Amino acid sequence: MKKQLFVYFIVLLACIGGGAKKCAAQARPDTSLNNIVDDTVRRRKAVADTSTPAIKMRPMDPNPKRAGLYSALLPGLGQIYNRQYWKLPIVYGGLAVAGYFFVDNLKQYQSFRKAYIGRINNPHPTDEYVDIYTPDQLHQLQDDYNRYLNLTALFTGLGYMLQVVDAITSAHLRNFDISRDISMRVTPVATPQGLGLGMVVNFK
Repeated sequence: MKKQLFVYFIVLLACIGGGAKKCAAQARPDTSLNNIVDDTVRRRKAVADTSTPAIKMRPMDPNPKRAGLYSALLPGLGQIYNRQYWKLPIVYGGLAVAGYFFVDNLKQYQSFRKAYIGRINNPHPTDEYVDIYTPDQLHQLQDDYNRYLNLTALFTGLGYMLQVVDAITSAHLRNFDISRDISMRVTPVATPQGLGLGMVVNFK
């Protein structure tokens, strides 16, 4: 009887062990299927990477001569070529102010000149400055506004040349190397006259 119980116990343990292994086998994920899915995903990523190569943007490298020529042809065009759009309000604002003073000074100069010419050898003047300015005062005002007109034209020409120089200089300095690869150090240097200091600039 004991032998039979022992045999039944052994058989029961064997059945329990076999069922546990079967359950573990059923619970274990199918690694082969996961590997196939991972390979498919990697293959698709590789195809996508090769089909759409990354586009590298080239840095802006303006030509100084071309920038100067553009600014000479049309004020502000060189700044547009250099992609310095923030300078356009300065350029066109200066041109607007210069144009306003030029037109105003020219108008005043012509008005006072006409009145002064009308006063010469005319005992009965009819200009708008009668009883306001004397002939000498009209002559002085004519000369003053003529000087203002010349100064306005001079400053306008200087501003025009300045914006051309600015376009050329900005084009030169657009890609000037200001990185940390440029280093400077001061070291003692032996010379025939004695010891001195030398400056060394390294470009890496």
